[in-house]
Amino acid sequence: MSASDPARFDLFIAGREVPSSSGERTTLTDPANGAAIASVAVGGRDEARAAMEAAETAFRESPWAADDGALRAKLLRKLADRLDASIEAFARLETLNMGKTLREARGDVAYVVRTLEYASGLADKIEGTTIPVAGPRFDYTVREPLGVTVHIAPWNYPLLLAVRSVAPALAAGNSVVLKPASLTPLTALAFARLAQEVGIPPGILNVVVGPGRAVGEALVEDPRCRSVSFTGSAEVGERIGAIAGRRHIPHVLELGGKSPVIVLPDADLDRAAKGIGFGIFGNAGQMCWAGSRAIVHESVRDELLGKLRAIAEKTRLGPGLADGTEMGPLVSAEQADRVLGFVESARSDGGTVVAGGGRPTDPALAPGHFVRPTVLAQVPSSSRAVREEIFGPVLSVFGFEEIDDAVRIANDTRYGLFAAIWTRELGTAHTLARRLEAGMVNVNESPNTFPQTPFGGVKDSGVGAEQGRESVLAYTRTKNVMIHLGAARKRGGGP
Repeated sequence: MSASDPARFDLFIAGREVPSSSGERTTLTDPANGAAIASVAVGGRDEARAAMEAAETAFRESPWAADDGALRAKLLRKLADRLDASIEAFARLETLNMGKTLREARGDVAYVVRTLEYASGLADKIEGTTIPVAGPRFDYTVREPLGVTVHIAPWNYPLLLAVRSVAPALAAGNSVVLKPASLTPLTALAFARLAQEVGIPPGILNVVVGPGRAVGEALVEDPRCRSVSFTGSAEVGERIGAIAGRRHIPHVLELGGKSPVIVLPDADLDRAAKGIGFGIFGNAGQMCWAGSRAIVHESVRDELLGKLRAIAEKTRLGPGLADGTEMGPLVSAEQADRVLGFVESARSDGGTVVAGGGRPTDPALAPGHFVRPTVLAQVPSSSRAVREEIFGPVLSVFGFEEIDDAVRIANDTRYGLFAAIWTRELGTAHTLARRLEAGMVNVNESPNTFPQTPFGGVKDSGVGAEQGRESVLAYTRTKNVMIHLGAARKRGGGP
């Protein structure tokens, strides 16, 4: 791709690449330097309806839902294999579009491969039960796919967080309409092409790019929508949840976090510092479960703060495709300005900038949306930088004396997605994990997850969870069947 010849991407509906009916297109640029990388069709309500109609038709007429699961398992595994062979191409596309480092993008695509493999293994293992009931009756349950499911993905992990819900929905026999973020749709569109090439029936996987209010809400409001998965901001999630609630359809909402990392005095501080750095500076801090609040025992606070400052100052910024880059740009100029606004707010509230706090001074980075890794201290708990999700490479550090104070500080947020604990005492780790208001807790590790482990939060971090066996079952409904077998046979007699 080059500025003079950006690649063209159209919408993907009913197994075909199609332009929008309005002819509208948008040009996407590389966050590292502003160069044009792609021209993408922009859909609207007409395209949303067309995608839902294609998905409904495919669900009713293709063998995808009616099959016993073996076909779905085979094709999803084939899709995983094809993506595995294309990791480098997809990773480069993700890096160009979103800005993250190539190393991170490779890891993301590899995770998508594992997700598809896991979902494929469950596609032919969706089982019902038999239930003993009174009288001459046989009662059993079957699990059926829901129908057309809608998936609204965010821009920070464009392919990973799309396929995280799309894969189990497909494994369960549903047809899918995916709306990727308008900023980062390229790998989702390329993924749809790949799915078509491996033989997934036309209309089973559709991708529509467009504004959230015009496309996303139209998809959820459509009477053919039987389920919705949304990952994004709390504000938009509330609207999606309200529509889903009115329509009485199941929904999973993952709405962000303000995740605490508790460091006890017996922790391995070198490992803790490295893990905390990865958990806040990885993907330039643009992670829903970024460990953005380090809560450190006063006896080791200054030592750990020095290690974190060194990590922040030594982190190499640059284009994601450049060798040696450890942190890429933020996704857009607006996002970079938003993050720096939080830093200024922390300063105004009396906080201290220990490291970073602004843009890099290297002229070569000036065209990109870069923000230096930032460490803050002495920020009041009432500050916006502490209360709100920043979604950037900004860490706030707090001290505590008693474990009850650490728990209080950790839980003093409307979010509850993720938390981490650093300690050598396993008993303390287990006890703390139970007391923290979070859907996921890691001990002595930076943020980590697997396709087989649930991913979801509590409080304002959302509703429901992705991943794991239950994620496939969530895209099914249970039907009970009771059969009266005729008059009861008398006991004690012959045949």
